[in-house]
Amino acid sequence: MKSDLQAKFEQMRNILRSLGRVGVAFSGGVDSAFVLKVSVDTLGTSNVLAVTGHSPSVPDADLADARRLVAAFGVEHILVDPGEFENATYLANPTDRCFHCKDALYTRIATLLSERGAWVIVSGTNADDLSDFRPGLAAAKAHSVREPCAEAGLTKTDIRDLSSELGLPTSTKPASPCLSSRVPYGEAITPEKLKMIERAEVFLREEMGIRECRVRHHDKLARVEVPAASVEHLATPENRAKIDAALREIGYQYVTLDLRGFRSGSLNEVIETGGQ
Repeated sequence: MKSDLQAKFEQMRNILRSLGRVGVAFSGGVDSAFVLKVSVDTLGTSNVLAVTGHSPSVPDADLADARRLVAAFGVEHILVDPGEFENATYLANPTDRCFHCKDALYTRIATLLSERGAWVIVSGTNADDLSDFRPGLAAAKAHSVREPCAEAGLTKTDIRDLSSELGLPTSTKPASPCLSSRVPYGEAITPEKLKMIERAEVFLREEMGIRECRVRHHDKLARVEVPAASVEHLATPENRAKIDAALREIGYQYVTLDLRGFRSGSLNEVIETGGQ
């Protein structure tokens, strides 16, 4: 391990030691899995709790992954319904939608931990996230959530490298934000839309072999994003027909393949361009 990476890693562990007992906001993704693993190694299983939000915005596959990982780590795992689907503002899907989701989740986790004594909520936020458009960070600040990776200066690449050294199966796992992130801002969020998106992405992964993909939900149109290297493969007549038939069966009337390829957070482009 490089000396600078080792220094950041040790700083993260020192932060966790100073907290004593932590409740990890655990999605099962690269960052939260790393935080959970390091928390367990640093504090012991009795001082670590994994809390996962479970709602229509969480893909079934992600929940299953989270359960398997927590079982392997040997810590207590609690599922909570953040209740964001009871929030009219969240359902209206404003540009700060993530704030309302994270605010609901951290409120539930804080209530849960307060019943157990002096526990601190920690998240998997990394140093790269601090310069990205992430309204959820404001919710974390409001709830005094600690971010040991970001505080130690660990980037996404650092976390993937360290995860590999620690033998974590998530070291190469693609990012998997909530399903609501596939719906354009201003278009209402509904469980039915999210289920359509989930089914479409499962098809692309399991039937078309596309490990990383997004199906952006534009009312009756599905805009499929895959890595640029996979666009030509999916654009063959045979594959176009398969995808079109499958997504029409799911409920879409129109299916399009985004020629620019997969772009994380592409729906934020409307914010960056002022809607142009």
